[in-house]
Amino acid sequence: MKSTPLPLFACLLLLLPYVAGAEPPRYEHRTSTDPHGTGKFYMGREISRVMGHQGASWLDRPEREVEEAPEALLDSLGTLTGMTVADIGAGSGYFAFRLAQRVGAGGRVLAVDIQDEMLQIIRRRAAQRKIENVEPIRGTIQDPGLSPESVDLALLVDVYHEFSHPWEMIRGIHRGLKRGGRLVLVEYRAEDPTVPILRLHKMSQDQVRREISVHPLVWAETLDHLPRQHIVVFRKPAE
Repeated sequence: MKSTPLPLFACLLLLLPYVAGAEPPRYEHRTSTDPHGTGKFYMGREISRVMGHQGASWLDRPEREVEEAPEALLDSLGTLTGMTVADIGAGSGYFAFRLAQRVGAGGRVLAVDIQDEMLQIIRRRAAQRKIENVEPIRGTIQDPGLSPESVDLALLVDVYHEFSHPWEMIRGIHRGLKRGGRLVLVEYRAEDPTVPILRLHKMSQDQVRREISVHPLVWAETLDHLPRQHIVVFRKPAE
């Protein structure tokens, strides 16, 4: 049977996604089978729901010292004196204030969050503790709000799996990193079934590397010395 050529208008519709710089679809929407899921998938992973500001007390729980060893985590990042560090998804400031001590008076900590209530907690605590090198930044679900090439280190602790727009957020973080700067993701190990965390709040190292690899960031190392999390480190090329 002889085929009939498509009308010109139909051909243009088929080509539309590939012209004018249009991006292909990145996300898939399905009916979620997990009560903690959003039904939005990225590279086969279902994105989890965001923990609201009502859970701030959970971020500050005393058990976190044993469960996550935060000082050991920060020790693994090396000397941070004088650096500008972005704490992405800063929450109540659990890591931001620890980072403030490590960067010193000559450094800055950019405490980025999308919830005004969390930023208010950080401002209040900074005032109470007389800490002047923590700067709260109101980000959006698609942009951390970092100035171009302004950050030496971007730290994401237990937050990446909640990004509703992970591709856009990492693009924004990459833009904000200085050349040679580091992106550090800390996530509960999905490879370890004994880690008592909800399934969608865990990520495997392979999944983290797969998702970040679509950006111009180079995997540097993965550290697994923490009790329940792995630390996956990427660098923005110096050239």
